[in-house]
Amino acid sequence: MFAAAAAARSSQSVPRRWPQNFRLFRWFFKESPELTMQQTTKSYATEAVVDLNDAYKCVRLEKLPPETLSINRELVQKMYKEMATIRRLETVANAMYKEKIVRGFCHLYTGQEAVCVGINSAMRPTDHLITAYRCHGWCHVMGIPPYEILGELAGRESGCQRGKGGSMHMYCKRFYGGNGIVGAQVPLGVGVGLALKNEAKGNVCVALYGDGAANQGQIFEAYNIACLWRLPVIFVCENNEYGMGTKMNRSSCSIEYYTRGVPLPGLYVDGMNVFAMRNAAQFAIDFVQENGPIIIEAHTYRYFGHSMSDPGTSYRSRDEVTEKRTKHDPILYLKQVAIAKGLITEDECKKVDDEVKKEIQANAEKVKKDKEIKPEELWADVYMECKEDGIRDTIGIRHKHFRVGKTMEKDNIKLKSFKPDEKIEPKGIPTEILEGEAQMEAIKETQAVPKAKSKEDSTEKSKPYKK
Repeated sequence: MFAAAAAARSSQSVPRRWPQNFRLFRWFFKESPELTMQQTTKSYATEAVVDLNDAYKCVRLEKLPPETLSINRELVQKMYKEMATIRRLETVANAMYKEKIVRGFCHLYTGQEAVCVGINSAMRPTDHLITAYRCHGWCHVMGIPPYEILGELAGRESGCQRGKGGSMHMYCKRFYGGNGIVGAQVPLGVGVGLALKNEAKGNVCVALYGDGAANQGQIFEAYNIACLWRLPVIFVCENNEYGMGTKMNRSSCSIEYYTRGVPLPGLYVDGMNVFAMRNAAQFAIDFVQENGPIIIEAHTYRYFGHSMSDPGTSYRSRDEVTEKRTKHDPILYLKQVAIAKGLITEDECKKVDDEVKKEIQANAEKVKKDKEIKPEELWADVYMECKEDGIRDTIGIRHKHFRVGKTMEKDNIKLKSFKPDEKIEPKGIPTEILEGEAQMEAIKETQAVPKAKSKEDSTEKSKPYKK
């Protein structure tokens, strides 16, 4: 009877003249505010436990990361917004590339969002990271706003590197960028790890590479020196199954990339599961501080081609990509788990999606109206601390060193104005530069002589014939 009365109370289509049965209990709702509140307010879970069965495999490890993870509402909301932002950011970058606003190379991260969001959620504010050229998602989670990422992609002065770096060269504090040379960032990450060990503050460096770079010799050299010196480095192979257009089992005799760092321990993680990635990263951060480096293979999948010049359908079927999108999408998985655990609602997810879409689109429109840097600035900010007045190896055209862009000053980034003085030449020009310039001038003189003769011959031939 009370259930019937409650249903009638909450219904929006109740007639003005209630039936006799409902009138009898109308007083009950007026005198019982607790029951009314239960009908009108939403109940949320503040914390929940997620099962991570079959998310890990390991080698040379005594134990796996925990197969459960305790999460809370704030963490889920943060993860969902970051993953939604990365997904929308790459969608807009795709459109801007097709409009020829973004030029050059552009490697999208769509489908791999769980890897960067999961690892970053476990990192401390003092940990460091370096990755390859598929770096837009990492740029965002490491602290670069979407507006500056889009500005850098479009080559505008509003970019995080004032438009001079582009897609593969974005940096911020404790983030050493995307790097365009395949696998070359891994030894650099080991160098960062050596510096962190010398500091002895308990910080770690995450060095990422793809399955396409996993066969690079320099990566195994980096394994070796990091293992010898027990450096606090976490090697992460983002295995998206394809190195450019080649399936992993066609390029690698062993596709278990987490096992290839003998004697380094290895850990395989489901890279489409953001909770598993967070758990694995927490485990690895604790591990490397006591035992030295570890390898993590994050098995993920990219939805687009290797780069924007690759349609991504000539070496794999559309059905394969569709299946990954519908059955293994990392954002959809996070959303389903969070809703099932009562940590978030469908309406909240939709609200976040709408807000992110408006924000990224507004940033894109603003970037399109921004200006490019002046030509003089192309020669600025070559060195952090230049010990010579002139920039080395600028033979023929001498350029004076000056600073203009964003410089780090005690954690504060300031933009400095500049007025390059083209009249003042650098002092103390090295002899090799002077000799090089002299050689260039000599080559120009020798090339100019036959050209002059050829011009005289042509003029004589063009003269009218006289008897």
